[in-house]
Amino acid sequence: MTNLLRLLAKRLASLPLVAFGVVFLVFFLMSFSRYDPATAALGENATAEQLEAYRHEAGFDKPWYIRFFVYIWNMLHGNLGTYGVNRESVAGRIAQAFPITLQLTFIALLVAVFFAILFGVLAALFRNTWVDQVIRVFSIIAISTPSFWLGVLMIYVFQIRLGWLLGAGDLVPFFVDPLAYLNRMAMPAVSLGLPVAGQLTRVIRTSMVEELDKDYVRTAIGAGIEKGIVVARNVLRNALITPITVLGMKIGYLMGGAIVTEVIFTLPGMGTTLFEGINGNEPTLVQGVVLVVALSFVVINIVVDLLYVLINPRIRTV
Repeated sequence: MTNLLRLLAKRLASLPLVAFGVVFLVFFLMSFSRYDPATAALGENATAEQLEAYRHEAGFDKPWYIRFFVYIWNMLHGNLGTYGVNRESVAGRIAQAFPITLQLTFIALLVAVFFAILFGVLAALFRNTWVDQVIRVFSIIAISTPSFWLGVLMIYVFQIRLGWLLGAGDLVPFFVDPLAYLNRMAMPAVSLGLPVAGQLTRVIRTSMVEELDKDYVRTAIGAGIEKGIVVARNVLRNALITPITVLGMKIGYLMGGAIVTEVIFTLPGMGTTLFEGINGNEPTLVQGVVLVVALSFVVINIVVDLLYVLINPRIRTV
């Protein structure tokens, strides 16, 4: 049995446990909220009969442990519950918001990987020169800059002062108007991806330097192979094994940061949905968002682990 299949089986087996743990934790914490979901949904002017009817319909009049097992049962059947006075579907709301969060995370990931590989390779090839020093300063600044602060700064500079980019407004689908879509997503993606780019740059530089100092590189160059070809075909591929593992952990940061970034840039993604659920004291909406985000994080890390095994042939088989 290969390491790849063993790793896949182990990770998939952990999914139900992760889902149960996340749902239990969020459900338990939301159950002790001092806010009444019925009052939050119907308003302060609702009558006692209306509040009681809402609690009965939504199941809030039952003990928390009964509601928890009912929620688990419904979840296993694809029902994440309802929320709000109109009893809208949580799954339907998430189906609208989740793609936007995935798009933002993916674009931010592209930004982080592009700058990290570019600057990391340049810093390694020109180590201990002014190029290396400038990139090192960039990495430190990027790592030290919170994405939410960078987002606010970019809104002030590029929207308010210069008027180049949009930091608010409707999100036009990419296939309808690509330029408008990229204009709207540029600032959120850069503010989210730049701190990760700073961290990955340091990791890629270190890995590249270690690979460049190995004997096979000097042997290949001494045999007449151009250094650029050796770097592109061998050094870079071997050096990316460690950064890919680090990137897998950073994807969770990107998804978590996307939630905050969406609120700053008023993107209708999972972050805005979670914010509305917390403000409106809608436990089912909060539970649904947290559950989907947590499971997505686990699935993404499974993919990264499998990619690591595929790239590194030394651990591909037993």
